[in-house]
Amino acid sequence: MAKTPRFTKQGKTADASGRERGQDVRDPAQSKHPVDQGMPPLKLFTTGLQHVAAMYAGVVAPPLVIGAAVGLSPTELTFLTGASLFMAGIATLLQTLGFWKIGARLPFVNGVTFATVAPMLAINKSEGPADALPVIFGATMVAAALGFLVAPFFSKLVRFFPPVVTGSVITLIGVSLMPVAFNWAQGGNPKDPHYGDFGNIGMAGATLLVVLLLRRFTTGFLKQIAVLIGLVVGTLIAIPVGITDFTAVKEADIVGFPTPFHFGAPQFAIAAIVSMCVVMLVSMTESTADMLALGEVVDRPSGEKTIAAGLRADTLGSFVSPFFNGFMCSAFAQNIGLVAMTRIRSRFVVATGGGILIVMGLCPIAASLVAAVPQPVLGGAGVVLFGSVAASGIQTLLKADLGKDNNVLIVGTALAVGIIPIAAPDFYHAFPESAKIILDSGISTGCVTAVVLNLVFNHLGRSRRDEEVVAHPMEPGEGIPHQRLAASPAAD
Repeated sequence: MAKTPRFTKQGKTADASGRERGQDVRDPAQSKHPVDQGMPPLKLFTTGLQHVAAMYAGVVAPPLVIGAAVGLSPTELTFLTGASLFMAGIATLLQTLGFWKIGARLPFVNGVTFATVAPMLAINKSEGPADALPVIFGATMVAAALGFLVAPFFSKLVRFFPPVVTGSVITLIGVSLMPVAFNWAQGGNPKDPHYGDFGNIGMAGATLLVVLLLRRFTTGFLKQIAVLIGLVVGTLIAIPVGITDFTAVKEADIVGFPTPFHFGAPQFAIAAIVSMCVVMLVSMTESTADMLALGEVVDRPSGEKTIAAGLRADTLGSFVSPFFNGFMCSAFAQNIGLVAMTRIRSRFVVATGGGILIVMGLCPIAASLVAAVPQPVLGGAGVVLFGSVAASGIQTLLKADLGKDNNVLIVGTALAVGIIPIAAPDFYHAFPESAKIILDSGISTGCVTAVVLNLVFNHLGRSRRDEEVVAHPMEPGEGIPHQRLAASPAAD
């Protein structure tokens, strides 16, 4: 006769012998992964706003650069910037909330990728300012459509991203973002006569100090929004210093909608399409690395289905973006650092940030308030955020078997190749412009290097499973017996 299960005080079932089995069933809500858990409205808004503050400068930089290059008036430049904010919000909602097989459903912020700036400037040079934006929009739509179709095939590359690869790439993401923080800390504009002066760097240092003190001496919610408080306090301190400009707030309109095809119907030029397709592949590579990184940070590893869904969200957002005068959208790596530091893993927080971005895109005066945060203040916060990304990469590398000399070589070479554009910005100056689109992205080159070397050293031709001697590269001649584990490729 079958035994009737009975319940223990902990809500678990136990058989007649008293051995417990099963899961805790007291509160179904607690069984949700932290990524899928909600938060009170006030916390959703403040933590979502913190994400917006962390990525705002990255969203508005491309339209400002391109708008100035094509000769837009201040009014049109504001319109183009608002369109980018609006589409960043739409793309973020696609990524965080998702529908059908679209959206990674992770706390992922999406926005205009800076990788498109160089090819868009090249398009402007070849097509002329009058047709540049329509040609850019047409090329972006074609590249996004192709990216959407290849997303499920591209996602299969995840099998080639074991910890030794993902750790290297995540570390590179953090290291590659550091120059952005340092540039902000100096003032953001190298042509400004006050760029890098004591006032700017001192303001960045003060903001960094505020964030660190809050993280050290506060608890709970205040600790979680330390970056947002640091940005507010830094901005207030910057007012008497004289580096805060509220002119944009005074001149901004209350309401403004990004009229579809405001700058003309899209045009389709072969050369522009090819260059944007290359950028799309670069963007998809970086997004894949970012999804793997965020999966590690939130303790929900990203598999093929998650990456495919995330890439579909990226490419769908990029396809819709030109309709509303926006550019190619991609994941924002800097926000991964914010998730890593605060440990707030709810995707609904970032979805709230997406809603705030939409409001900012429809309400220029709201966008101008965030724009009033001085660049040095952003730089001080950026040091913490981007450093947290690099630290997450190091944590992931600890999961790799660095006792194997092969893995040490993979990490060392990938990091070296990825740091080239940072350490030697003119290293690829003699290469064709089309090649520099890829080579100037340290994240992409480092990622490709790590994947290829992992294949060569840990997969190709490694049929023998017998014992081998592994010599640590720092101790030539000193070998230790090492039993190769017959594990999955991810263990390599």
